[in-house]
Amino acid sequence: MENNETKVIRTHPNRSEFREHSTPLYLTSSFTFETAEQGRALFADELEGNIYSRFSNPNTSEFIDKMCLLEGAEDGFAFATGMAAVFSGFGAILQSGDHILASRSVFGSSHQLLTKVLSKWGITHTYADAARPEEWEALIQPNTKLIFIETPSNPQLELIDLEWLGNLKKKHNLILSVDNCFATPYLQTPISYGADLVIHSATKFIDGQGRVLGGIIVGRQDLIDEIRFFARHTGPALSPFNAWILSKSLETLPVRMDRHCQSALTLAEFLDNHPELESVLYPFLPSHPQYELAKKQMKQGGGIVTFVVKGGYARAHQFMDALQIASKTANLGDTRTTVTHPASTTHSKLTESERTAVGISDGLIRISVGLENVNDLIADIDQALVATKA
Repeated sequence: MENNETKVIRTHPNRSEFREHSTPLYLTSSFTFETAEQGRALFADELEGNIYSRFSNPNTSEFIDKMCLLEGAEDGFAFATGMAAVFSGFGAILQSGDHILASRSVFGSSHQLLTKVLSKWGITHTYADAARPEEWEALIQPNTKLIFIETPSNPQLELIDLEWLGNLKKKHNLILSVDNCFATPYLQTPISYGADLVIHSATKFIDGQGRVLGGIIVGRQDLIDEIRFFARHTGPALSPFNAWILSKSLETLPVRMDRHCQSALTLAEFLDNHPELESVLYPFLPSHPQYELAKKQMKQGGGIVTFVVKGGYARAHQFMDALQIASKTANLGDTRTTVTHPASTTHSKLTESERTAVGISDGLIRISVGLENVNDLIADIDQALVATKA
């Protein structure tokens, strides 16, 4: 089998004597040893095998194997949430005195980690603007160890040239960590451009139905070994049940993402130049400032559309309340379309100046386009814009 999408669907652990077609749930906290010597050898890392579900579990291993196939990674580790994955990707690799170069446009909680948590342990950071790649190299310090980015970013859909950044990190012998949540491995594979680690909030498009929490890091074997040690002893493990859900979800990821992307592009094209909007952003919309880059490194434009309504904060809230189909929630990547006002929710902990610096205005709306009929979504969003017209 040559195609990884096929491999993911057909990946299955060893079947039991019951000859199951679908992977069973392994809802066990621990695993037994056939002999005391086997237990010793497993703990000594002389044998591979399951010991305790905080370390590994057949359901978790299957999910990791599938994600490694899709991302082209050597190994991975799965976490209880996406933010546990982001934090472990920092905590396992960095130490006091290290410096992170990060894209300015990162998720609100990632920003809080960089500014409020890691700083307590003497780990510093510098933000770089995605729109000014010519400035990045000058921001690298002697103690810079890691570059951390999102592309496309949340929520303003800024892109960073992965090929250029892969060359930059190689030149300076740095670790490149990419949050690939918005694109998913179906649309973009950062490792093929030189990324060392790829992070996902599997809660989003990987699950795709708003059911479970989960996160994962895949990448270079030596770095994953460090992350596995860190996670084994700090305990942010993914539950077997959630791993089972996420592994099954990967079997439909290509089909779902095709529909998300197709509908998102159709919606973005309708909204482009809408009289009630100041601007519309979607990577595969020709008006996007990085349209050519998006076409170069992404298969399609993703399932997120952002736009700025005229009238600012009050109008944005009025618009959301006038919607009849879309759900008001901070989550994304669901079968159901969701709408979020980042300035008052996901990025509310940023100061006004910090939000301005990353383009999050009071009128910015983030739409995660679901699998409903796109004409129904367009009609709903249009009626809400008309109903709240000043």
